[in-house]
Amino acid sequence: MVTELGWLYIGGMTFLFFFWAYGIVSFALDLKNVIIPKTRQYLRGRRRLKQQEEEENEREERERQLY
Repeated sequence: MVTELGWLYIGGMTFLFFFWAYGIVSFALDLKNVIIPKTRQYLRGRRRLKQQEEEENEREERERQLY
């Protein structure tokens, strides 16, 4: 038979488990909805800047060759 202290322990662990599970689910949703999209946006921006820089360098090189 479980004592009062045992019931308190089981209740406390159950209570803490729900907050632990909520934290994991919340973190997963943050990854899905915030962190991953912002990382993708950052990488797209870096690629776009690099591409623009390459185009600018090619344009300048063509201008130098014309003179």
